[in-house]
Amino acid sequence: MFWPCTSCVTNMWEDAMKTINRRSAIALGVTAAAVTPLFSLAASAKAKKYGPKDGKEIAPGVRVVEVGTGNADIPAYKSIAIVDVVFQPGAHAPQTVMDNDMVCTITAGAFTIKKADKEFKLKEGDMYTCAKGKTDEATNTSKVVGIHRIAVLIPA
Repeated sequence: MFWPCTSCVTNMWEDAMKTINRRSAIALGVTAAAVTPLFSLAASAKAKKYGPKDGKEIAPGVRVVEVGTGNADIPAYKSIAIVDVVFQPGAHAPQTVMDNDMVCTITAGAFTIKKADKEFKLKEGDMYTCAKGKTDEATNTSKVVGIHRIAVLIPA
């Protein structure tokens, strides 16, 4: 592994500090503070075992289980609701318009996600986001029960 010399690091740090101003430093700090709980939530997101009747069915083989809610320290949002969307193997959640901004973590299984402008594959531990007003659909491509843990950001 390459380690840069101390003077090089110092010069890079000084150059970076010249381009940052008070407003961008505050914005960076607020963003870091706001996102920190989401990272700790994602790190603790363990796939829970759900029964076939847990939660509410939203599509064949797809159920939503409410996990909990909490207040948000992010100015644009008043609260965060956590839900697990449980997919049986091969189950598909059809294209849906998102009611809120969301941060999604795959806690079990593997999925193909389709958005209006792209398609991608995710596996356990991967994260992605959904924006309010945008479309999204998901298919569990694994042979196990798949789970999306979703932090739904409720506007202020």
